[in-house]
Amino acid sequence: MSVSEIVFQAGNATNGSGAANATNASAAGGGQTFPEILSGLLGLGPNPDPGLQFLFAIVGATLIAVLFLTIAAVGGIWGKRKITAAFTDRIAVNRVGPFGLLIIVADAVRLLSKEVIIPDAVDRPAFDIAPMVLPFSALLGFAVIPLGSGLQLADPETGFVFVFAASSLASLGLLMSGYSSNNKYSFLGGLRALAQNLAYEIPLVVTGASVVLFTGTLKLSEVVAVQSQPLLTIGGLTIPSWFAFVNPFAFVLFLIANLAEVGRNPFDTPEAPGELVAGYMTEYSGAYFVLLYLGEFLHIFLGGAIVATLFLGGPAGPVLPGLVWMVIKILAVYLFTQWMRSAMPRVRIDQMIEIGWKGLLVMSFANLVLTAILVGVIA
Repeated sequence: MSVSEIVFQAGNATNGSGAANATNASAAGGGQTFPEILSGLLGLGPNPDPGLQFLFAIVGATLIAVLFLTIAAVGGIWGKRKITAAFTDRIAVNRVGPFGLLIIVADAVRLLSKEVIIPDAVDRPAFDIAPMVLPFSALLGFAVIPLGSGLQLADPETGFVFVFAASSLASLGLLMSGYSSNNKYSFLGGLRALAQNLAYEIPLVVTGASVVLFTGTLKLSEVVAVQSQPLLTIGGLTIPSWFAFVNPFAFVLFLIANLAEVGRNPFDTPEAPGELVAGYMTEYSGAYFVLLYLGEFLHIFLGGAIVATLFLGGPAGPVLPGLVWMVIKILAVYLFTQWMRSAMPRVRIDQMIEIGWKGLLVMSFANLVLTAILVGVIA
């Protein structure tokens, strides 16, 4: 019997067990990847030809990419302006199309039609590769996230490790774009990005590891399935075992570290428009700028997907399909990041490093130790 079964059986015994689950457990877990489901629908069995498995994986990857590229286009070009305007009591885009939605098309045409200007004396290979690394690393992370409704490309035993490894590749892209631009502002932005990710990646992973202690698995579909069990029943209302409820301290720590990981206030020092113009993006234009900008928002949505998977029950939820619930939770985390962007002032680089190494790192390890003690006592 796993640690998670022991923990939650004890919890269910305390709550009288047998309580109805308010979340849709089948939407949460599923247990099958998209290629397996598609193979079954076509009557090819669970283990089709490797060539067909590869083809089905390409289809699934295309669906995931189209979904999140669309969300990034709407959220990054239109939604960001609307949200910021609402928080700052201003009027956002409202002239181009209904509710200003056609600004998405206008901005896409405007940016993609601009010339890609290459400054003198840049490190050309790194300068060209860096804009591709950011969106690629984010989309790679989505491959193992259980998005619900059968949309999970792969479900490896080490999914927890894989998603953090994939997202951390963004640090390489930020550093490459900074040092290759032959610009002191870009170089400082790249160094800040690397220092920030080093300071906050460890607390992020350590805090996420406390969820692994509860569940006893690194497999993300099983992490989601554990959270579908009931935690409490109050007045006929069943509260699921989301780790945001089980361990709210870890949830808050993870949200703060995630803000730093995706570069949102008060941790947007790698860009710092008031100091570094645009940081690592200063010398990029045209399609290269679009790729960097797109990668930034894809990483915000990937961070939201990780938060939803580890702490908010993944795609589980009543009535609506699992994929819809997952998108709602991701957008809720995105709204939180934009709220912080509008409400919180930027901290200095030395303050940012100190918060990471002396604050979040210590608290994340304290949370991990306390979680281990709690699980050990219950077990």
